[in-house]
Amino acid sequence: MSLTDEAWAAQNVELQHEFGNIVDARTLEILDRRRRTAVTKRRGWLVRRMLLTADLVGLVSALLLAEWLAPVNSADAYSPLLEIVAFLVTLPAWVVITKLYGLYDHDDERANHSTADDFGGVFHMVTVCVGLVAVVAYLSDFAHPSTQKLLIFWAFAIAFVCVGRAGARTLARRNAAYIQNTVIVGAGDVGQLVAKKLVIHPEYGMNLVGFVDAQPKERREDLENLAVLGDLERLPAIVRLLDVERVIVAFSRDSHEKTLESLRSLNDLDVQIDIVPRFFEFVGPGVEVHTVESVPLIGLPPLRLSRSSRLVKRTTDLALTIPALIFLAPLFALLALIIKVDSQGPVFFRQIRVGAAGRPFRIFKFRSMYEDADERKHEVAHLNRHLAPGGDPRMFKIMDDPRVTRVGKLLRRFCLDELPQLFNVVVGEMSLVGPRPLILDEDQHVQRWARHRLNLKPGVTGPWQVLGRSEIPFEEMIRLDYLYATRWSLIGDLRLIALTIPALFRRANAA
Repeated sequence: MSLTDEAWAAQNVELQHEFGNIVDARTLEILDRRRRTAVTKRRGWLVRRMLLTADLVGLVSALLLAEWLAPVNSADAYSPLLEIVAFLVTLPAWVVITKLYGLYDHDDERANHSTADDFGGVFHMVTVCVGLVAVVAYLSDFAHPSTQKLLIFWAFAIAFVCVGRAGARTLARRNAAYIQNTVIVGAGDVGQLVAKKLVIHPEYGMNLVGFVDAQPKERREDLENLAVLGDLERLPAIVRLLDVERVIVAFSRDSHEKTLESLRSLNDLDVQIDIVPRFFEFVGPGVEVHTVESVPLIGLPPLRLSRSSRLVKRTTDLALTIPALIFLAPLFALLALIIKVDSQGPVFFRQIRVGAAGRPFRIFKFRSMYEDADERKHEVAHLNRHLAPGGDPRMFKIMDDPRVTRVGKLLRRFCLDELPQLFNVVVGEMSLVGPRPLILDEDQHVQRWARHRLNLKPGVTGPWQVLGRSEIPFEEMIRLDYLYATRWSLIGDLRLIALTIPALFRRANAA
């Protein structure tokens, strides 16, 4: 909302009267920045327009490149110019079709929506539109694009639109309008779990203002600075005064009727409402919602993959890994040389990990530690970050491990030490995407239902690597792997592969 200085002062007085000093400084700073920069629109408005601009630029750029690369038919000298004019005239139709595919509507609704999620829709949209262009051009006899030109345009349109969308989202995240003030209804275990995830993922663009709960549970140590703003009856006032754009319902002790009434009171306040489902630990990304006489039901697919799905996954692994190994061969040689020069010992580090169906295998990695690292493990055991209060001794992670070599620090910072696992993928011991490959000491703590994570081969990348790595505790990591293994999809694999690179850069920037 955009306010004059007088209106802002009046609202600030009301805000202080309602909430005293419990609202943190960052929330007040965001509200003040929106006032000073005259931010009147919200995330959806901002991102939709930036995506639209990126799409138009990408499509026009792809057309111009196709006109330049494709051979010109000398018998039809005016054809290229006519084709460009005809294409520019059709641009509004491209925008409408893109809108029908829902490619402008998800950023405002979904916390973690990214360009990787758009790829399937962009691919399908461009393919269909190029087909329509070819048919219309043939029937109208107005332009004569060659098959080669259409294929060049098709390939570059997909690439340019996706790259443009990624850039548009990056720019949008720097704008004050992208930030969504967020409150969580329910300050119990689930509400605090959601709060922790929002805190460690600032890329979601959510400023967590606090909790709404009449009977909050004692807050965990890493969330003590988050305030309880009041009970459900104050929710409309909280939304209005703090310019809240998103309300997450994560269970509270209030009755179903009272919670429902409070949520309905937000209908006129333009608020996105997210509801954490019961048994959320069992609900993965492959669920579908169907209804029985208007009552929504969440349908969970069978736990085991079909033989055809396994074949598709293995084929995708080989199709992507073999070219990657050929392309990365010079880098492998360079890394092997500098590892050998930097310190004594072998180039590769091999360690026994637990694979699919519990079968052990030896994982390949570039050596990033000194040769005597295993013998010195007892010397640094007290530095394990998971030994601290609230930590998990089942995991062994040391910040600034003194056993890591100079080159090893660089390798680990960008996860280059993981690249030799591509050899494990080729021989069939691992997959490009899958559960985290655990060492034997960690695997013994995985019991009962969680053993289903071994239905699939462990992966070079996966949910744990993309979503937070060491920030994710052991139990949460096992649950993520379980959901991945029991709710697998090819689109999900491609999405995780696409998200791995930005996740690596986020990790490098944080190092």
